[in-house]
Formats: sequence, structure tokens, C-alpha cells
Amino acid sequence: MSLCTERRIGRHAILLVLESEEDVLRELNWKSCVGKVGSMESNKVVAAIETAAKRHGIINGGVYRESHALYHAIMEALHGVTRGQVQLGSVQRTVGLKFAVLRGNPYENEEEGEWLAVSLYGTIGAPVRGSEHEAIGLGINHI
Repeated sequence: MSLCTERRIGRHAILLVLESEEDVLRELNWKSCVGKVGSMESNKVVAAIETAAKRHGIINGGVYRESHALYHAIMEALHGVTRGQVQLGSVQRTVGLKFAVLRGNPYENEEEGEWLAVSLYGTIGAPVRGSEHEAIGLGINHI
């Protein structure tokens, strides 16, 4: 089993959240969506990403393993943004994030199945304008 260099799903998800690379994704026949969310509550960030992924057909919300895989990818990405403590409002932090969700097979062998990548990029900080800094997070999970 080898990870195909041109099909690094995490790299593509980060590039997607920073800029569009739709041509590459079309060639790979991967599904994707992008969106924005701002909140002082992590559950609202999770809900916004899950809603977008379902609405754009990235996951089938009626299939538990797909929703579960997405949840874990989101939480892993949030850990990156929040530096390991997925707390926002309770510790006086807020985020303004752009997100991307990507579904595809990053392996040469199609039997390895599909994976989900969630990338987050934006700002985090005190809920006072000008008191934030950039942050980025990436979560990858198999379906």
C-alpha cells in the first residue's frame, strides 16, 4: 500500500481552503465544498461544516459511518485551530473560519476506499476586533 504523491488529500484540502483548485479535483473525480463560519461556540462550527457537507452531497447523512467519519475529521481540524483545546466561548475565544471538505481516494489502489479531509483557515482570538491571529487546522479520516 502506498500513498500516491499527487493524490495527497490533506494537501489538496488545504489548497482548496486557501484557493480554488477545481481543475485538479475534477480530474481526480473528488467531491468538495467550501464555506465560512464564525462563532464563539464549537458546536456551531461543527454544525455548519456538517450541513454544508450534506447539502453538497459530500456525505450521505443517512449513513452513520459517513457522518461519523466527517465528525472526527472536523474535530481533528478544530484541534489544530484551537491548539488542542476545542473550547471557544467558555474561554472567551471566537473564530472566523473558511472551511473546505474534500472526499476522495488518496491511494493508487482504489480498494483502499474513500477518505474525508476537512481544512480550516481563518482567525481565532478574543471576541474583540483586532485581538485575533491566523490559525489553520486539518483533519483526515477514512470512511
